[in-house]
Amino acid sequence: MKKIALSFAALALTAGSALAADLPSRKGPPVLPPPPPPPPLWTGFYVGLNAGGTWANSNGQYLAVAPVGADATWGNAGAQQSQYLAAFSSAASASVVNSGANGGFIGGGQIGYNWQFYNSFVVGLEADIQGLAGNSGARSVTNAVSVGSFLQRRTDDGFASITSGRASLDYLGTVRGRLGWLFTPTLLVYGTGGLAYGGVNLNTATTVSAIGSSPWAVAQPVSFGGVNFSNTQVGWAAGGGLEWLFWPNWSAKVEYLYYDLGTVTQNFAIATSDPATGGSAVFGGQVRGRINGNIVRAGLNYHFNWGAPAPVVAKY
Repeated sequence: MKKIALSFAALALTAGSALAADLPSRKGPPVLPPPPPPPPLWTGFYVGLNAGGTWANSNGQYLAVAPVGADATWGNAGAQQSQYLAAFSSAASASVVNSGANGGFIGGGQIGYNWQFYNSFVVGLEADIQGLAGNSGARSVTNAVSVGSFLQRRTDDGFASITSGRASLDYLGTVRGRLGWLFTPTLLVYGTGGLAYGGVNLNTATTVSAIGSSPWAVAQPVSFGGVNFSNTQVGWAAGGGLEWLFWPNWSAKVEYLYYDLGTVTQNFAIATSDPATGGSAVFGGQVRGRINGNIVRAGLNYHFNWGAPAPVVAKY
């Protein structure tokens, strides 16, 4: 009887084990490590080319003239010499030379370095230099002032001037910082600002002659004065743009920059003699011109990615 009971117990244990083996398992899938973050696409050095258009903001050259000294015999007014000096100065300095829009083509190259951080931010430094073509502006204006407007008596004596001016920017370079945000992994929106420098030319010339029918006016010679300035001006530039990384090592950008190279101020002198009286007079002049403007351009960059870390390869 004991043998029969033991046989039934062994059979029950075997059946239970087989049934447990047939039940579905509740064990979860293996836990895998999270995928690595994407490698920084923007970090590294780059070089490129750019081209676009530019136009000036301040288009004028402003000429101011004042008397410095005169012999007592200069002029046809005797004791009222100061009115003749004032009329000469007003005729020479009242002209404002508008040098046009100074718009033209701009093109050159750039080099820079980007560093991508916190996945969505890019900071960098860029230097560029461009040549400008067709951006110079020139114009001539005339002005006439009667001495009678300064005197208490009538006279047809006076002075007339012809003033010509020309301004141009031969080249423009910048060294700027850039800070941007990745709207998508391949589209960067950025702002930029820093140093700007450029080759500035400023040429102004004026001629002043006496007008009127009096013997004094007819005998007066023509007087000349002006400046010829050519130098590198330093200022600042700021703007922003969009850059699209359309291929692993290639990006295209559109950009706006405002530049300001300050104000050019140049002094000169006008000397005139008076054959009718044997006297002479000297006038001091000053030319001022603001050099600032706007750039809209497109660019193409090749990214070397020398500074970028190697992509992380996950192992499972």
